[in-house]
Amino acid sequence: MADQLLDQVRDVLEGQIDFDGQRLAELITTVLLGAAGFLAFFLGFMAQDIRLTLWIGLVGTVFTFVVVVPPWPFFNKNPITWLPPHNAISGLDINIDGKKAG
Repeated sequence: MADQLLDQVRDVLEGQIDFDGQRLAELITTVLLGAAGFLAFFLGFMAQDIRLTLWIGLVGTVFTFVVVVPPWPFFNKNPITWLPPHNAISGLDINIDGKKAG
């Protein structure tokens, strides 16, 4: 029972995302941090308040962290299927363009 629960927690925390998910996370990070920085600068400049600027920047950074860092399911929509490990005992034949490899 405890092993099953531990396996479920490990699967959630493992953080598997695919290459397209990495590209999406980078794009989301760039857009959100850029928007937060612009908004913080603009509102802080208009209000002439550096604290407001810093708070808006901090909130934008925390929001970006919450959106990007956890392994949300939309970051793993196109998982890669890797070849199984090959060794002399497994006896797998890998053919590439009709030629035996490995």
